[in-house]
Amino acid sequence: MPALRKVGPAAVYWRVMSDLFPGDFAAGAEPLAASPTPYRIVDPHVHVWKRDPQYPFARETTHPPDTDATPEMLLQLMKADGVMKTVIIQVIHYRWDNSYLAGVLKQYPEYFQGVCRVNPEDPAAPDRLSDLVEQQGFRGVRISPSAEPGGDWIRGPLMPPLWKRCGELKVPMTVLTPVTRMPDLVPLIEPLPELTVVIDHMADCPPDTPDELQKLLALARFPNVFVKTSHCWSLSKQPYPYLDAQEQVKRLYDVFGPQRLMWATDWPILLQSNCSYHQALTLVRDDMQFLNNEDKSWMLSKTVERVWPFPE
Repeated sequence: MPALRKVGPAAVYWRVMSDLFPGDFAAGAEPLAASPTPYRIVDPHVHVWKRDPQYPFARETTHPPDTDATPEMLLQLMKADGVMKTVIIQVIHYRWDNSYLAGVLKQYPEYFQGVCRVNPEDPAAPDRLSDLVEQQGFRGVRISPSAEPGGDWIRGPLMPPLWKRCGELKVPMTVLTPVTRMPDLVPLIEPLPELTVVIDHMADCPPDTPDELQKLLALARFPNVFVKTSHCWSLSKQPYPYLDAQEQVKRLYDVFGPQRLMWATDWPILLQSNCSYHQALTLVRDDMQFLNNEDKSWMLSKTVERVWPFPE
């Protein structure tokens, strides 16, 4: 399948995706028959954007997407697979301008919660976060320090005030960073036992470096740390159902327990790795054989709602 950025015009892209994954994208397709569950499935990680002059991408976005990923597209996928609620993460294309996502949350409050971004190198970031949470309804913030020296701000003096403010606002801190950065988080987590911290995508630890996962497993000693088990599709060296990456999920399961693990689709980013929205769900719901039904109820629903509770 062509990579997302190479497909060309949006109409061509979605036609290709409809051919490959008709259950996800075919116009007018009948909803897929989702397995009945006694709990509501909640996806804790997707992105949305729209190529719209009213909401320009940040100037740092040198390779903007050539397709849209709108909430309406997402709602169609949710309906087809019985996903009832979703947490939308501010996409990096907009950097610190959260206005497009704020509008989505205002338009569809019954379906979505949102996690914003603030500039972690701005001393005013804590106050900006307060405004986004208290005035615009965001329910968390995401930071993403890279492994390179440019990400060393995670060790700097601006981090403790931002993390402290996040705790005071009672919203989760979500962290996208490589597994090599896990030790840098300890001094920020340790003094804030009431702050919920979510590590995205298993810290993108490659399954073929199993010793590195220990850096993430070491955070299990903090009961306020949760992990998204997403990115099996990008980390794996194998086709679906990504058995090598499943072994990594199993190690996390053995240490954190299902009550602190949550699935996620990372739609539409997963499409670049030849994985569909539907497969991201069936991977956990149907193909992780080490999970029992109670485990699945946590990872697909209850763990997510421990962090992002939705009203009934």
